[in-house]
Amino acid sequence: MRADSDTGSTMPGVGLTRRALLAGAIATGAGAAGIATARTATAEETDPPGRSWSVISPGGRLHARLAWGPAGLTWAVNLHRRPVLLPSTLGLRLDSGAVLGPGATLTGFRRDRIHGHWTPAYGRRERLTEECAELQVDLVDPATNTAFSVILRAYDDGVALRYLLRNAPGDAVTIAAEQTRFRFPTGAVLWASRDESDYSAVSPGAIPVSSNGAGDNGSLADIPVTVRLADGGTACIAESAREHYPRLLLASVPDDADTVVSYLATSAQRGGGPIQSSFSVATPFATPWRTLIVGGSAADLVDRGDLVTTLARPSVLADTSWIKPGKAFRCNLTTAEGLAGVDFAAARGLQYVEFDAGWYGPENSPSSDATKPIPALDLGQIIEYGRSHGIGVILYVNRIAAERQLDQIAPLYQQWGVAGVKFGFLLEGTQEQNDWILNSIRTFGEHKLLVNTHDDLRPAGLERTLPNYITMEGVRGNEHFPTATHNVTLPFTRNVAGPMDYTICYAQSRDQTTNAHQLAMAAVYYSALEWIYWYAKPSQFATGYPELSWFDAVPTTWQESRALSGEIGEHVVVARRNGGTWFLGAMTNEQARTIEVGTDFLEHGEWQAHVYADGAPGSAPHGTPVVLSERTVRAGDTLRLDLAPSGGQAIRFERR
Repeated sequence: MRADSDTGSTMPGVGLTRRALLAGAIATGAGAAGIATARTATAEETDPPGRSWSVISPGGRLHARLAWGPAGLTWAVNLHRRPVLLPSTLGLRLDSGAVLGPGATLTGFRRDRIHGHWTPAYGRRERLTEECAELQVDLVDPATNTAFSVILRAYDDGVALRYLLRNAPGDAVTIAAEQTRFRFPTGAVLWASRDESDYSAVSPGAIPVSSNGAGDNGSLADIPVTVRLADGGTACIAESAREHYPRLLLASVPDDADTVVSYLATSAQRGGGPIQSSFSVATPFATPWRTLIVGGSAADLVDRGDLVTTLARPSVLADTSWIKPGKAFRCNLTTAEGLAGVDFAAARGLQYVEFDAGWYGPENSPSSDATKPIPALDLGQIIEYGRSHGIGVILYVNRIAAERQLDQIAPLYQQWGVAGVKFGFLLEGTQEQNDWILNSIRTFGEHKLLVNTHDDLRPAGLERTLPNYITMEGVRGNEHFPTATHNVTLPFTRNVAGPMDYTICYAQSRDQTTNAHQLAMAAVYYSALEWIYWYAKPSQFATGYPELSWFDAVPTTWQESRALSGEIGEHVVVARRNGGTWFLGAMTNEQARTIEVGTDFLEHGEWQAHVYADGAPGSAPHGTPVVLSERTVRAGDTLRLDLAPSGGQAIRFERR
């Protein structure tokens, strides 16, 4: 819903093209554009050599600005008068070498207010706002006769920018690069990562040199990238609505220590597949959103990542009522282990069991057949047994098999009664690769199959467009037994921008954290499909482990979420509500610490707090016991959380 529109044209009688309302197939990225009424330009609009326009977020929190002049376009962002993004140049480079931006002729502008809310199929909150102010500036590049626009939106959670190519319907435009820059005030620090490495703190001009073994080599970082400003503010660079377009990375800019620039992938980021140095789109075409989520502090940033999902296109699936978030357990590849896994899942409050690589034989074989289970696995029996216990079955599928058998396996798995697929070793990067992935996810969705994508993939809000796209990896996962510092960096980096499959490894001797730290992950991290007890067997938990009541109760989707405290790489405390119960997770790095947080998130009255805390530190973090206790609390009380080195705490609050 829109209101408060304001349009203008710098050329009498020239119509202004409105924002493209993307529609149609994902495979083509086609859009439709409407026409708005223009007004005659005034002398003040035509005489000056340059122009600038501002938009202010609905609550007045963020102030964003576009400026145009002979040298091109820039954008800038302030948070309460504090600069977050200094004037940064914009542009698209075509394969001819021409750059859309410098020398462009201004033809019009439009301001809009967008109102309303939307309800996701699942998520960190049950209701999300679409309230924002929007500016569209229309231009023509005289050298190529390309009509294009820059669209800028200001939400209270952040700002978003995209380009709209407005040539005649069906015209082809071939793009070679994007030149959207992010110039930060001096002293900014980035938390950057490539592929599935740890995040490191670097200056914008010093992103480490890395390679994917193909064509994208240099000082490059995968998005999302989190920025800590010198004044204590935070921002997270992400993208949304990536359809029919390459994946975004960020590159350092030579001789500019405070700036990073958009870099469009030319090959798969894990390596593999052909190089695609340019790509074509049919106009009208809107590029993905370049999103700057803005937090006043590190904890504040965690609460604002839903903007990435909001910016994506609404669902293209006709029916999403069948989509069921939940917790999953990985079974060994025999019938007996599968049946035992179903029993374990039913007893422990899980919703799914999964069979990983090998259930249909060697996954990397070009002759692998994902329609035939190995002899040791009576899949039909397990699916039926699971159905009788309310437990769904998820199957791993390697890209190699899917490339040959997608049209066969999607309807077959639906016929079998399979609940979803874990889609592995995907190649994400180029326009062609991304189109294939989204087309595959849509095909699975049309056959009522959930999808969890694995390997080096990055969020772009597409769980709104394809709600069966329930989670993804794209992170150095917990199965690698990373450090506690890594674990308390992710809530402020990778997980801000979208769901993150992190495979909780409970009670594993290789863990570099306490067990309470692992418990807390289920509340701190967001993933609507959550893997619990990775590497474990049901027999491991046959006796003892009273703390598993936390995993039994914790859900994976929420009505409310609040980050209560946190610093990047140091600690994090998050509280989330499902129904009438609140779940709190706290995690620290290798340093023991005491954190005090308020309980203002609770409604008035008394609450029973079920506490799962670190006991006396063991000789190694994984040897630190979990101590259970209960206490009565009221809204407004202060909680004292004592965390062991590499430790954590989990608390379940229930109304008394």
